[in-house]
Amino acid sequence: MSYTLPLFPYSYSSLEPYLDEETMFIHHTKHHQTYINNTNNILLNSNFNNLPIENLISKLDIIDVDNKIGLQNNAGGHANHSLFWTILKIGTILKGNLKASIENNFGSIEKFKSEFEKVAMNHFGSGWTWLVKKDTTLFIAATANQNNPLMGKGISEVSGFPIFGLDIWEHAYYLKYQNRRIDYIHAFWHVINWEEAERRFNR
Repeated sequence: MSYTLPLFPYSYSSLEPYLDEETMFIHHTKHHQTYINNTNNILLNSNFNNLPIENLISKLDIIDVDNKIGLQNNAGGHANHSLFWTILKIGTILKGNLKASIENNFGSIEKFKSEFEKVAMNHFGSGWTWLVKKDTTLFIAATANQNNPLMGKGISEVSGFPIFGLDIWEHAYYLKYQNRRIDYIHAFWHVINWEEAERRFNR
């Protein structure tokens, strides 16, 4: 078996005006596809390419391949983007258990958003900003490159279950927002799929 590009769950233009059609098309069909191609090439003739991608990246510490860093970067890219597409949708509302937990952990929704934006803005270079669940606690963290909290602290900077993540690589926003990362971060609140985030929180 080999990994394949997941179908885009909506049209490339459906997140306008917050995320533009051209960026979404390139991001999905070019960047994400490249991570998949590279992952498949690294795992060629191995026994690991039949694992669900989230399982694969959680087992990087025990997987024996020649290009371990390449696998971390590219399998991470596949996992991160597969999640990213599912947590984008206009018109959903934060409610339920996730809302209560955010308020309990951060004091208010406004404080949570402010902290998330601060972490995303202060992360240097390429990476991701995450809302992570660890046991009953929610926290915000950034990871470099295509690292994911599922990789664990031995490989990534943080360990836990990602509820959602924001891609802060420039390829995710540069065509529309250029160097204005903060505008891209603000736009994220208009397109986050709180229904999917709630489902992952209750998982």
